[in-house]
Amino acid sequence: MTRVYNFSAGPAALPEEVLQQAQAEMLDWHGSGMSVMEMSHRGKEFMSIAEKAESDLRELMAIPANYKVLFLQGGASSQFAMIPMNLIGRTGKADYFRTGSWSKKAISEAKHFGEVAVTVNSEHDGKFTSVPQADGFSVSADAAYVHYTPNETIEGVEFPYVPSTGDVPLIADMSSTILSRPVDVTQFGMIYAGAQKNIGPAGLTLVIVREDLIGTPLDGTPTMFNYATHADNGSMYNTPPTFGWYLAGLVFQWLKDKGGLAGMAAINERKATALYQAIDGSDFYQNPVDPACRSWMNVPFTLANAELDGEFLKQASDVGLKTLKGHRSVGGMRASIYNAMPEQGVTTLIEFMAEFERKNG
Repeated sequence: MTRVYNFSAGPAALPEEVLQQAQAEMLDWHGSGMSVMEMSHRGKEFMSIAEKAESDLRELMAIPANYKVLFLQGGASSQFAMIPMNLIGRTGKADYFRTGSWSKKAISEAKHFGEVAVTVNSEHDGKFTSVPQADGFSVSADAAYVHYTPNETIEGVEFPYVPSTGDVPLIADMSSTILSRPVDVTQFGMIYAGAQKNIGPAGLTLVIVREDLIGTPLDGTPTMFNYATHADNGSMYNTPPTFGWYLAGLVFQWLKDKGGLAGMAAINERKATALYQAIDGSDFYQNPVDPACRSWMNVPFTLANAELDGEFLKQASDVGLKTLKGHRSVGGMRASIYNAMPEQGVTTLIEFMAEFERKNG
């Protein structure tokens, strides 16, 4: 078997060591005689898995005790509704930053539940290529919260700072950056993330929410959409995504073995810097994003001659560089270089890009 370098934006590559451990434990987890997929979520075996995963995540991110960690289903897109259902009722209003495709979807959903003020809109000529300066936005005094997307996966635009919102809780969709570097959780009222980029398989969603924000949902909020339901029941009001939770736990342990989030940040910064240098050092490739706002995780780029896109993708695939096609709304190429992408994968891509340019430039 030959493993390829998978640059997919999600579901994305998982660490090979994690997959090997899951394979070894597939039929018999720690002498239980059962696969994790067969266990009762309330049995002692799975409870030990769940507790260890949460403990390791809290250690990795230094999550304070007054924050609940929820392991949910529904993807980050369900959170677009759950957030206003649970949080907007305090004032009926919320501020949203519009910086790319995912924040646009969050705004559209939130408008069903209250008054939404788009206090940042960085779209220019139909494109998103930058974010405002740290002092380039205002916060509504009566906002129940401020929502933003630190990294726009499709456009490859990233905030180089955490917005300061004063006493108004800051909510962050960290689906494509969580666990890629250290963050100060206390700067946020809530962090949420779909698992399928840096955490584990699709089907699991993490929510890290400050306790004082739980408990005042809008009237009529379904039981399963109420954060209190999950916080009060240890994420086990219903049957949780047990195998995804287990694999996430293996990833958390892998991250600890890699030196934690500080160690991972150093690796991720090297990967991104090398790839951007290769793009910027060429007249054949181009990245459209303001250099001050470039993503570490998702690197879009175009070829000088778009007619070569198909051949680039074909030849890249032939040498084991997979899923480099850009999102249909942006075009070109996109290399997603999440935690599980090894540095050698980025080096191999850069070498291929240089050889393709030599032959076609």
